[in-house]
Amino acid sequence: MPTSATINPNINPDERIALLRRLPYFAALDEQAMRALAASTLRRKYGAGQIVLIEGEPCAGLFVMQSGRAKIVRSSPEGREQILHFAGPGDWFNDVPVFDGGPNPATVETIEDSSVLIIERAAMLDMFSRQPQLAQAVVGVLAARCRQLVGMIEDLSLRTVTVRLAGLLLDQATQPAVSTLTRAQMAARLGTVREVVSRSLRDLEQDGLIQLDRGRIVITDRHRLAQRAGR
Repeated sequence: MPTSATINPNINPDERIALLRRLPYFAALDEQAMRALAASTLRRKYGAGQIVLIEGEPCAGLFVMQSGRAKIVRSSPEGREQILHFAGPGDWFNDVPVFDGGPNPATVETIEDSSVLIIERAAMLDMFSRQPQLAQAVVGVLAARCRQLVGMIEDLSLRTVTVRLAGLLLDQATQPAVSTLTRAQMAARLGTVREVVSRSLRDLEQDGLIQLDRGRIVITDRHRLAQRAGR
């Protein structure tokens, strides 16, 4: 897969600041600190299907999606993917190795043409050393990430594929970042294979919860689908 990116610094400083303020890490920074941080960021543009980060490589810094969409995945030695998350505008990734000094925990691949801001690890650590009050924000974000991972483990170990698929279909209906998943991508998100997803879709259709229409999935009974998902 292609990995090259175009470095493009031409973005209005106010746009950078507005984007960075969406991150809980920086919400409390004053204007001077925000402008210094924004000035230190790099902007890279990627085409669809390009690799932004590779699992196991050294951490380059914190990445913030300005535009486009990307998937964050872990892969087995046999090449099987587990999609951990989809990132869209305003989302960020690779923060954990910024703080613990470890390698990238996952591979990130663009789904469509994308633009990303990068805050190098050294700049992040320097900011937090000069702004110790930001430590509370770090604790809050990483605690939320732990809860998310616990929920994912619970889904994979305690819920059937059909139950997890019902929840994913509900998410697809409300979140643009996951609104166009293929069945193969659904399988990677749910930790299974495409054939099992197809079988679960047929089960949901037979129960009258969805309708399969020429490749489209139409929710016909949202209330019962939510019940099936345990929501």
